[in-house]
Amino acid sequence: MAKAPVPGTPKKALIVGCGGMGRSWMKNLTANPRVTLVGMVDVRLEAAQSAAKDFGLPAERAFTDLKSAIAACAPDFVVDVTIPEGHCPTTVTALGKGLPVIGEKPLAASMAEAKRMLKASEKAKKLYMVSQSRRYEENHVAVTKTLASGAIGQVTTINCDFYIGAHFGGFRDEMISPLVLDMAIHHFDMCRMFTGSDPVAVYAHEFNPKGSWYKGDVAASIIFEMTKGIVFTYRGSWCAEGHPTAWNGDWRVIGSGGALLFEKDTLPRAQRVQAGSTGFVRPVEDVPVALEPIAAKGIAGSLEEFLDALDKKIKKPQCEVHDNIKSLAMVFAAMKSSRSRKREKVLW
Repeated sequence: MAKAPVPGTPKKALIVGCGGMGRSWMKNLTANPRVTLVGMVDVRLEAAQSAAKDFGLPAERAFTDLKSAIAACAPDFVVDVTIPEGHCPTTVTALGKGLPVIGEKPLAASMAEAKRMLKASEKAKKLYMVSQSRRYEENHVAVTKTLASGAIGQVTTINCDFYIGAHFGGFRDEMISPLVLDMAIHHFDMCRMFTGSDPVAVYAHEFNPKGSWYKGDVAASIIFEMTKGIVFTYRGSWCAEGHPTAWNGDWRVIGSGGALLFEKDTLPRAQRVQAGSTGFVRPVEDVPVALEPIAAKGIAGSLEEFLDALDKKIKKPQCEVHDNIKSLAMVFAAMKSSRSRKREKVLW
């Protein structure tokens, strides 16, 4: 079992996955004074060796086998940036060695694997956190705090539109459900963040529009029933060219006393009904949004929160496995509903 790191000293990180996203993580790891990057793992030895060279590690710190890397590098935690199908074996192995893990989304390639990873975290009594990096953006935090303040009353409805004409090429063009499985989890997780609610049930319709360059269903209309009586409607397509939305989606939130708009990644705007007003359409007034600067954004923010949890500065980080499995469950429940053509419960 791994030894606990000495308090105050940089924690040793071992990264698994040396592709483009892996290198993004390496940049954040090496830029953080609380971390020392000690090893690279990839199924392709040349990729691990190239990354080791580029980030100042000796060639012997490049591996193709995680267990060998753990034995040689004695890390304090593991960063899992493998492909989705690699998340479960990588994370379960690391947890089994007594090491906390922070991994890329999605949590797993199936709900069965996600539950196995959750149980591995419980058995090891070690943290497993998924990096939902969009939670660490100023506008997104502003939406969350403004809604939580009751500025527009009690949230009743939240809508997200996502329309991008994305010509990726490669594996996404061949996927059965490229939009829902590969992209929509960001928006589903953002809905949970914004509203503080969890999924209850879903009705989804996925389809592949005329003119699509994808093989699978790359567009969807989805209705989620959430806790707190909230209804979340998601409309999206990855083959919609012209008038694109933001990659984070364009949002409208309706409350019992007003509404909030968050579009094109610009500053969110909120309005509420003027107190004591009457009329067929009552007059409204602008509401200040709770915008505050964020020191660490995106991946850097995920990493900081993970490190704070390891250092016991916070009790439970966002997207710890027991929480993030709910966002993943929304993905698979939506896919199930689309195929059954029925309302499906969201289970985790």
